[in-house]
Amino acid sequence: MATKIHPTAIVNPTAELADGVEIGAYAIIDGDVVIGEGTSISHHAFIASGARIGKECVVHHSAVVANVPQDLKFSGSEKTYVEIGDHTTIREFATIHRATVHSTTSKAGTHDSITKVGSNCLIMAYSHIAHDCLIGDHVILSNAVQVAGHCTVGSFVTIGGLTGVHQFSMIGAYSMVGAALMLTKDAPPYSLIADEPPRFVGVNKIGLERRGFTKEAIQNIRDAYKTIYFAGLNFTDAMTTIETNQHLNIAEVQVILDFYRNSDRGVIGG
Repeated sequence: MATKIHPTAIVNPTAELADGVEIGAYAIIDGDVVIGEGTSISHHAFIASGARIGKECVVHHSAVVANVPQDLKFSGSEKTYVEIGDHTTIREFATIHRATVHSTTSKAGTHDSITKVGSNCLIMAYSHIAHDCLIGDHVILSNAVQVAGHCTVGSFVTIGGLTGVHQFSMIGAYSMVGAALMLTKDAPPYSLIADEPPRFVGVNKIGLERRGFTKEAIQNIRDAYKTIYFAGLNFTDAMTTIETNQHLNIAEVQVILDFYRNSDRGVIGG
């Protein structure tokens, strides 16, 4: 497939464009950019230095990928990156900033001079992913979701429109966070988060069923959260109770236990 570049686009000659890449009118592609096969960059989009975009992605008009981070510690000379997985869609006016050199290692994972968005994600209009964030696969950020720096979002997470996520927060895999919330603590995996202030309101049953979780696994997840939130125990005692319950000794429940142990900000209440 031939690469198509509109005559009004500005493409640095050092940018690496794979076969089938399309660059729209007035788009700007900096140097030190890699764009994978079949990816489409729409008109007026800006792909800055350090962008690594996968195959068959779509970047809509006026979106910005890999601009410098909004971090006062960033001097402008650091070499940092944004990595976008395959088949990810970035809608109009969304912004994804590259990392800072002041990388952070935490219990949740390592942020090593890279902002990462996984494969098969949908980043809707006006959303923002700040520096050093790690976003998993199959994540949906609805319109105007604002994710601050150094956040970790697990795979198969959906976040409702206009929700803000505080820096250094974690959102566990397969969870669903409601719209117009201000999330200042970690949201555990498999959960539904709603209300104001945000709280755990249940297990994301429909989402888990759609992803092939068995009825037994979903029930065990529910039983674990009943122990955590509704048994009158503090988190430490709840963890111990779950660990000693043999029928809860499954992989999904272990993910929950590990999440609570690795939380630095503290996990949201019920």
